[in-house]
Amino acid sequence: MRRSLVFTAPETVELHEEPDPDPAADEVLVRTVVSAVSPGTELLVYQGNAPDELAVDDELDAIGRDLSYPLRYGYAAAGVVEQTGAAVDDSWEGESVFAFNPHESRFAADPGSLLRVPDGISPREAVLLPIVETAVNFLMDGTPRVGERVAVFGQGLVGLVTTALLSEFPLAELLAVEPVGGRRRRARDLGADHVCAPDATPQLFEEAGDGGADLTFELSGNPDALDDAIRLTGFDGRVFVGSWYGIKQVGLDLGGRFHRSRISIESSQVSTITPELRGRWDSDRRYQVAWDRLRSLPTETLLTDEVPIERAQEAYTRLSNHPGESVGAVFRYWTRRTVLPEPRYRDHACLL
Repeated sequence: MRRSLVFTAPETVELHEEPDPDPAADEVLVRTVVSAVSPGTELLVYQGNAPDELAVDDELDAIGRDLSYPLRYGYAAAGVVEQTGAAVDDSWEGESVFAFNPHESRFAADPGSLLRVPDGISPREAVLLPIVETAVNFLMDGTPRVGERVAVFGQGLVGLVTTALLSEFPLAELLAVEPVGGRRRRARDLGADHVCAPDATPQLFEEAGDGGADLTFELSGNPDALDDAIRLTGFDGRVFVGSWYGIKQVGLDLGGRFHRSRISIESSQVSTITPELRGRWDSDRRYQVAWDRLRSLPTETLLTDEVPIERAQEAYTRLSNHPGESVGAVFRYWTRRTVLPEPRYRDHACLL
């Protein structure tokens, strides 16, 4: 029997059982080893803060048409091909694969929708691919330049990965802004030069004039942070909004300094590639970059929780209520493993 996770109401998930799917002639049957929770969009769905009439991303065919309850959601599953349909090449059998598929123990899929996991990357690491791809897309949109001052608001899972990738650039300064102390400590470990709470930003990034950030990413999911991100950005600076606020309203102060500062504000979302690059870039090329960057990331720092799928409710509660300790969560389906909790970090107002 297949086990599938279903969002039935705000802050409520259920595990449903049904017969395993029978793959069609042009499909394969995948046994899921682990799947990861998206701490951005998926938490909005869990908390009831996603607009239920919004059509699901075209890239996520396995989910359904919209975000109304009841809903099967999730888009980071890694597993093994157990069976191939009559019209599918036998070479697929036994392959380690990644799929943009909801949380379920087995699923049938078109091989064209699967990504083969490169050698040397475990299923637990592979489920970070969408997060890394999203961070790669932010950098492709933001185009950080040598010597620039860059700020990243929000150090959840995608913010931490974005900070880690930016730390490899020859920037003048890299600032991570995050209200939760445990996440600030992780950002520092991943290469940020300055790690501060929103009300304790260092003097290097003044709120006016050329002293502000050249490039700012708003990845917190908090609508109030966008105003802070704009204030922190200097004259002729760029602000890229990677957050999806769902049904939460955003009120901006666009008077005063903003009016004269020529600051640009642009959305950045992984479903598409910036028009300037589409002549030479496609999703396959971006996936390759994401796989390569994934190899260098400290998975244990990013995936703090691993629980059996039967304890999914516990994982969502921790992600929602204990952000200092819980950053990324994965569900396992077939193996037993004891995972020790992450150490608690002291909450510093600002680490310089």
